[in-house]
Amino acid sequence: MQKPKLSFWQIWNMSFGFLGIQFGFALQNANASRILSTFGADLEHLSWFWLAAPLTGMIVQPIIGHYSDATWNRLGRRKPYFLIGAVLTSIALVLMPNAGSMAYLMSPMFIGAGMLMIMDASINVSMEPFRALVADLLPGDQRTMGFSIQTFLIGMGAVFGSFMPYVLAEWVGISKVDPNGGIPDNVIFSFYIGAVALLTTVIWTVVKTREYPPEEFAAYADEEAGELTEEEKVKAKNSSILDIFTDFANMPKTMKQLGLVQFFSWFALFSMWVFTTPAIAQHIYGLDITDVSSEAYNEAGNWVGNLFAVYNGVAMFFALALPFIAGKIGRKKTHAMSLLAGGLGLLSIYFIKDKELLLISMVGIGIAWASILAMPYAILAGSIPVRKMGIYMGIFNFFITFPQIVNGVFGGPIVKRVYDSQAIYAIVLAGIFMILGAIAVNFVDDKDDAVA
Repeated sequence: MQKPKLSFWQIWNMSFGFLGIQFGFALQNANASRILSTFGADLEHLSWFWLAAPLTGMIVQPIIGHYSDATWNRLGRRKPYFLIGAVLTSIALVLMPNAGSMAYLMSPMFIGAGMLMIMDASINVSMEPFRALVADLLPGDQRTMGFSIQTFLIGMGAVFGSFMPYVLAEWVGISKVDPNGGIPDNVIFSFYIGAVALLTTVIWTVVKTREYPPEEFAAYADEEAGELTEEEKVKAKNSSILDIFTDFANMPKTMKQLGLVQFFSWFALFSMWVFTTPAIAQHIYGLDITDVSSEAYNEAGNWVGNLFAVYNGVAMFFALALPFIAGKIGRKKTHAMSLLAGGLGLLSIYFIKDKELLLISMVGIGIAWASILAMPYAILAGSIPVRKMGIYMGIFNFFITFPQIVNGVFGGPIVKRVYDSQAIYAIVLAGIFMILGAIAVNFVDDKDDAVA
């Protein structure tokens, strides 16, 4: 009994909620450093506050994956988790830019960091089940398309989220500078809009997507992986949260090989998200970034939002080409070429002095981002046990969070003490790491590349 092929719109609906999730995630990526700096975080410690994201992801995603594999209720298997995550993330999006109004409790900087942690934990509750949902519902020969459409929607949401503060300031006329040195209104209202978009799109997926009930899913799993033995049935029935450690130790070879690629890729991305705003403010605008409440610094921050919108826009459209390219040259070569483009894009920022020319750099970064969000998962899905799709998608997140934690711990002090507070060199290192990822992907085994 094989899984039926789904239509384009069925695949679109199952991932539509990711548009809203990425809307909120993009707002965080483009504005968290600015918000935390406004509340008092300095350049050296900025990456430490960003540790909230990978630390919560490392803990939350495998747990959510484990439980979602064994869940079934009126909403389904995966849908209850990303609905709960959406509600919590929306609340955090509303509260984070307003941390200053809660200063009577503690320092706004720590309230903001706390909201960042809650937001990341909630986003992680939503993200992992969306990845597993694509693998659950699609046959092998549609998975590359499924993850590519998901990446297109991620890019669309990220464009809206990244561009929103600029739109509200320049097109709508909402203030982009707070007279009291706080968070500008255009940023605050962007977070409000993001909260509504996130919740609305996730509810759309919940309503429009049907998950296979346990009996039907088991029949498909038997077809793909073979029927369970009596011993395996007893083991599955008595599974516990501690099985995460056993599954981690027994992860497939392909997952381990992808781990190195992911380390280089996500180390680079973390540097870009944390240090692009101060790097652009210094390197392009020639600013002293100790004055983070100035109009010039906020202008630099808004321009970084525009740059992030561009690379996400490129990713959105390049994602649609990924199935065709992968079908011609294979998933590994597609991913390697994409990471190389991203690395060159990051390196080019150092040589550019005109802010408009940075848009060209974003093209390469967008190509890499599209591939990072699709190709590793398409490669991974064919190598992991069907019945453990959720847990292994969650464990795979370790290879995303670990490099970010390493960068988060050491990145800030390196910028401060080795680079003499010149954040542009963190972007240069990111470019080098992205190119190393392009080299590493050539050594990955892709078991079902033929059905890309």
